Amino acid sequence: EGLIEFYDSFKDMFEFFCKNTTIHGTIRLVCSDGNKMKTAFWTLLLLASFGMLYWQFALMFSQYWAHPVALTMSMHSEPKMFPAITICNLDPYRFDLVSEHLVQLDHMAEEYVMLLYGINTSASLFHVNEKSTQARDSPRSSNLSRSSFKLNPNFYLRRTEPNNRTGKRQSLVGFKLCNATGGNCFYNTYSSGMDAILEWYRFHYMNIMSQQPVIINIADHEEQIEDMVYSCQYDGEPCRPSDYVHFHHPVFGSCYTFNSKGTDSFWTAAKPGAPYGLSLILRAEQKDHIPLLSTVAGVKVMIHNHNQTPFLEHEGFDIRPGIATTISIQQDEVNRLGGNYGRCTTDGSDVNVKLLYNNSYTLQACLHSCFQHIMVRKCGCGYYYYPLPPGAEYCNYNKQPAWGHCFYQLYNRLRNHHLNCFDQCPKPCRESLYKVSAGTARWPSGKSQDWIRQALRHQNGYNSTSNRKDIAKVTIFYKQLNYQSVNESPVLSDNLLLSSMGSQWSLWFGSSVLSVVEMFELLVDTLVLSLLFCYQRLRSRKT
Repeated sequence: EGLIEFYDSFKDMFEFFCKNTTIHGTIRLVCSDGNKMKTAFWTLLLLASFGMLYWQFALMFSQYWAHPVALTMSMHSEPKMFPAITICNLDPYRFDLVSEHLVQLDHMAEEYVMLLYGINTSASLFHVNEKSTQARDSPRSSNLSRSSFKLNPNFYLRRTEPNNRTGKRQSLVGFKLCNATGGNCFYNTYSSGMDAILEWYRFHYMNIMSQQPVIINIADHEEQIEDMVYSCQYDGEPCRPSDYVHFHHPVFGSCYTFNSKGTDSFWTAAKPGAPYGLSLILRAEQKDHIPLLSTVAGVKVMIHNHNQTPFLEHEGFDIRPGIATTISIQQDEVNRLGGNYGRCTTDGSDVNVKLLYNNSYTLQACLHSCFQHIMVRKCGCGYYYYPLPPGAEYCNYNKQPAWGHCFYQLYNRLRNHHLNCFDQCPKPCRESLYKVSAGTARWPSGKSQDWIRQALRHQNGYNSTSNRKDIAKVTIFYKQLNYQSVNESPVLSDNLLLSSMGSQWSLWFGSSVLSVVEMFELLVDTLVLSLLFCYQRLRSRKT
């Protein structure tokens, strides 16, 4: 009895609560008990306030459990590391090991262009230089030419004319693909004949290049950096051999990445502006050009993060020959919350897809790896443009005749988001994005081109005598060292949720947390008093 206050009735308990509680309005239920209309009015008003309060609580909790985020932007200014720069020659290399098959493929393409459009391109388009012709007699190429690989003429180009409801005659060009039993055939068609020829050529090219032994480092068979980069300076200082790494891209050929690791203090950007950036003079000629694999001339440039695989077929921009291009960059940093607030990964270790690239995690690397794993599982071989999983081999229609049928169906499903790769590959929780703006000017000018060519010939062995533009200049620099940071923050955090609940409680009842304790005390007293009344009734029945 010293701990629990007993009441004679529920009415006494309720009157005591209404007169002493800190909840506003409850005393009106007791003071106006002589006026039933007022009592009813205040009762309805209090019940309506309770209803509105808990309706607002329900809205707040539904928003809290939805885990929305808000974006906050901040500006930072400090010296930072120059980004990684990848350059590629838009002139795919003709490897000696497969040169004879590429010559045969060029002749096949020449015949189809003549058949489809009546254009004789043997003199202007499919030029085979002496190096490619002599490659037939080289020991390495003869080993491959005596192999069982042969170009498959069954994958031929043809023109189709589907029914068009508009009545207009629409011609499509493509090639036929069938499964392993010769059934379920479809035409991989394009409304543009140029796109159809390029894709047809690329399809055969992948089969030819799959014959390259994996143990041979393709990059060792390509040109040296001196053959592509005539001049390289950063912050007014000449570049060093340790500043770049060389790799081969299956489409763009020979590529170099400057500042790939981002750990050398030499590449620290202390000042903005063109004089303090990276300046390159590049060769952009078409010496061993494969015209139906790459239809453009120049240099591909991509600005990306350190330790990141450059996917130049999806990003980057082209540098035109005979042009000086200045590129200013502005860095943006994005930080995502992850967890309940959205899917993201810190380093890719928690992703179900086993990455096939050795560099840091990116969304493109995950998507490519996911597709390659599905390709190997469904088609029995790997796509030539992506790295291979352990124990797999690249697709070759001499060994897997139906791989093209399998590949194009899978790729269409990936483009239409019907594969689960986009579900398995989250975005990085932290990434840096680079906004670029470019300007161009003719270079070298008409009056300066003679002495510039002479200087390049004397210093770098530049030996071009043609009138067409075969060199390009590019300068990449920070526009300003300020960078913008975009951070995700919870719209409704735990503290904000409690604060909002307190505000709603104060709005509808003008009370505090102690008022909630008083209501809890009322419930406990009601329960205890009910038990006591039940106990008294049981004793009275027994007696």
